Amino acid sequence: MHLTRFEINPARRDARSLLASPQKLHAAVLAGFPTLTTAQTQDGRVLWRLDQRDHQVLLYIVSPHKPDLTHLVENVGWPTTQGWDTRDYTPLLDRLKSGDEWMFRLKANPVSNRRKTADATRSQRFGHVTVAQQTEWLLARTERHGFSVPHGEHKEPDVAVRGREHLKFQRQSRTVTLTTAVFEGRLHITDPALLRHSLTHGIGPAKGYGCGLLTLAPVKRA
Repeated sequence: MHLTRFEINPARRDARSLLASPQKLHAAVLAGFPTLTTAQTQDGRVLWRLDQRDHQVLLYIVSPHKPDLTHLVENVGWPTTQGWDTRDYTPLLDRLKSGDEWMFRLKANPVSNRRKTADATRSQRFGHVTVAQQTEWLLARTERHGFSVPHGEHKEPDVAVRGREHLKFQRQSRTVTLTTAVFEGRLHITDPALLRHSLTHGIGPAKGYGCGLLTLAPVKRA
């Protein structure tokens, strides 16, 4: 598995168009791989996430194969000064141990499945829109993904919800509506194998639209 970091130049016209549509960005990410290498494998699948902080826009990609992002550099990057950085993800995956703590960041699509009306025959997905609902959605899924969220100083789960968005964009002839939230906090590893699977296969729905990618960073000690 590989972890790739690419910086987008938001001042470029093509970048503004790309950033406005998760569908276009999904296609641009997949264009960095040969067609036969984009399918999900036992090792993992192509996941991506867009992180926007201050004036910096970063695209992170986790993938079984190394991407070639030349097209992104030429169209939405800095062709003469900067490319992209791809690193082997295996050393980090191999060092995960039960009991270890890490800081984490996850952009997800928190949803519930329920019937729209009492007489409906099929359930539909509805996005959670409040911070409380979105936090509860994550905490209800941590065990199956190999981690728990410990409590912080105020005896509350050590996780915050950032960057909440309600997106609408076109996919072919229909409008896609997507509710997303960025979770940042601290996790405690309970099952390394499950956590590795979560890191390489993603968490929750809408993975093709930039959701589901969980990344880790060392805990900063005072």
